[in-house]
Amino acid sequence: MSAQKALTRLATAAISIGAGLSLLNTSLYTVDGGHRAVLFDRFRGVLDQSVGEGTHFLVPVLQKPFIFEIRTKPRTISTVTGTKDLQMVNISLRLLARPDVAALPDIFQRLGLDYDERVLPSIGNEVLKAVVAQFNADQLLTDRPYVSAMVREALVRRAKDFNILLDDVAITHLSYGPEFSRAVEQKQVAQQEAERSRFVVAKAEQERRAAVIRAEGESQAATLISDATAAAGLGLIQLRRIEAAKEIAATLSRSSNVVYLPPGGPSSNLLLGLNAGK
Repeated sequence: MSAQKALTRLATAAISIGAGLSLLNTSLYTVDGGHRAVLFDRFRGVLDQSVGEGTHFLVPVLQKPFIFEIRTKPRTISTVTGTKDLQMVNISLRLLARPDVAALPDIFQRLGLDYDERVLPSIGNEVLKAVVAQFNADQLLTDRPYVSAMVREALVRRAKDFNILLDDVAITHLSYGPEFSRAVEQKQVAQQEAERSRFVVAKAEQERRAAVIRAEGESQAATLISDATAAAGLGLIQLRRIEAAKEIAATLSRSSNVVYLPPGGPSSNLLLGLNAGK
């Protein structure tokens, strides 16, 4: 009987220890790095203070922890909206968002654990549509940094209403419909044709000026030659004939087809009537 009582006491002690360990296990919870916990109490509701990293105690059954990640998380929001000149544009926005740690109990009460899924797509589309509607399609390309700054400012302001902090907001994608793309391409082609036409006109003008200058130079040269001829008489003409004859003779002497150049006859014309004055 004593052995049976001893076994009973051991069993009771084991059960008590197991129950105690189980109670202790349910009384502890751990908050990992980059997270915060919000405690819900069945009598007091959501407690005002969030709980930081580490292992903490709670009252089993009466209290329950809800874990929030407070690290910055990326998110992409895409929408199709219209510009000021009624062009449809496909635009994507990249956000780096995190919750306001001090307001975690309020976020849990108002939005729940999936606060970012509930808020960011809605306010992101709202802000994008409002900002894009203020610009023409071509302005979205030329003034993209300004548009991005406007979107960031408006989105940061709207997110603060929900206790969400945005570390970065940037436009990552911007594209238009096929009609607008064709219109832009046609505009570029027209501009290139206009530039080409202006180049052709400028080239023709330069050629005209060159022709005028060349004609003026030839006219002045002819005048100078005429004046020199009138002043020197036939001496200048005879000098030019001698120079031409020398050039012709030098050319013929280098030719293998000419063996002998007779002084008279038709071939004497090559000397341009050098002896005409004799």
